[in-house]
Amino acid sequence: MQDLEIAKKRLCEKGLTLSIVKKGKIVFEAATHGISGVLSAIEKFEYRLNGASVADKVVGKAIALLSVYAKIKSVYASTLSREAKRELEENAVYIEWESLVANILNVNGKETCPLEKLTAQILDPNKAYVKLKAFQAPFRKCQ
Repeated sequence: MQDLEIAKKRLCEKGLTLSIVKKGKIVFEAATHGISGVLSAIEKFEYRLNGASVADKVVGKAIALLSVYAKIKSVYASTLSREAKRELEENAVYIEWESLVANILNVNGKETCPLEKLTAQILDPNKAYVKLKAFQAPFRKCQ
């Protein structure tokens, strides 16, 4: 789990929201919110993420499905949802977390995150990737 330890350390020390490490090398880092960082990493590195370790501030089902899609081997989350935990465990992804929560909430903290709603009924990581990428597309044009 050396890669996961490096990713966790980078996440905390650099104030990041995402750090991806593979074979002791930093593959990708971001300080963005939501799924944009993970989607960017998948688009840029595709199959090369296979076997990497991810540290992310918030991991809900959407990020869990994307991690399974990218064949990530281990995930650390500051905050992990129960659905994400189930998804990662079912796909034999090693997980560590600080806080386990029932749901990931939206920015106002009053409703379930839209990405969690979007992936609630999705079981296939490939379908999740297509749906999440399409959902994110309008926001990426603004960046």
